Amino acid sequence: MKTTERVLIIGSSGQIGGELTEGLRAIYGNDNVIASDIKDLDKESLKDAAPYETLNVLNGKRLFEIVQKYEITQVYLLAALLSATAEKNPMFAWDLNMNGLFNVLDLAKEGHISKVYWPSSIAVFGPSTPKTSTPQFTIMEPNTVYGISKQTGERWCEYYFNKYGVDVRSIRYPGLIGYKTAPGGGTTDYAVHIYHEAIKNNHYECFLSENTTLPMMYMPDAIKATIDLMHADASKVKIRSSYNLSGMSFSPKEIADEIKNHFPDFTISYKPDSRQLIADSWPQSIDDSAARNDWGWKAQFDLKQMTQDMFSHLVK
Repeated sequence: MKTTERVLIIGSSGQIGGELTEGLRAIYGNDNVIASDIKDLDKESLKDAAPYETLNVLNGKRLFEIVQKYEITQVYLLAALLSATAEKNPMFAWDLNMNGLFNVLDLAKEGHISKVYWPSSIAVFGPSTPKTSTPQFTIMEPNTVYGISKQTGERWCEYYFNKYGVDVRSIRYPGLIGYKTAPGGGTTDYAVHIYHEAIKNNHYECFLSENTTLPMMYMPDAIKATIDLMHADASKVKIRSSYNLSGMSFSPKEIADEIKNHFPDFTISYKPDSRQLIADSWPQSIDDSAARNDWGWKAQFDLKQMTQDMFSHLVK
């Protein structure tokens, strides 16, 4: 597919970044999608013909150099410190999650890039938010560093759109589950780890209680939603803070029961830690009717389909 679009992915080595890079390169071609992350790639990895740049998003000068070098038109800003990790280092999490966003938004405001994608999260909600079918517009009183930074980021994205006309788009991701990357420090990452442990040890010790129901999504759905939103006509993108997105909701007990359909001897135990308090502050299910109505979002995977697909890849 020939295109004049040139895409920069910041945080390409993360849980979302790796699969999003693959998806975008399938659309735009390897040379038009530049992967970047804070770590240097080893020499073996650099033999890949696809472009890669080492980038700390807090280094605005370096970011601008890359944007100019490749004539970037779109930026996907995925670099962030996630929920559980952010609680251990609040000031750095705030710095990374907020000032990284400003560096990208300011380039768009100045006309150097034409479109920005920035992910938000269900962490923007808090204990006072309605737990079931959480509305698009509702009470948001997050009580984690990650949630506070994401809620603030939503307000800034909306501000830059209204004030400067920046075409910025966003999704509030639920917990994301994929087989290609390891867990990355999030409260919902148990739902990734449990599949690996089922295969390796036939047992999993969960850091959440058995009936902690949370919104989740299989990674192929999340990648599809992200790309669909960025490809949607600007007139259809009516929310410039961030869209609710829903795939499925389940508890550790429910995912364990589904795993037993594949590994009958699988066992699970529960040892809730500090992440339990974070999970208790989040919704159990999400109303994503705005995304469905505005740009045609629809999830393709449920728990049964996801579990079957996860094991078909992980067992290999």
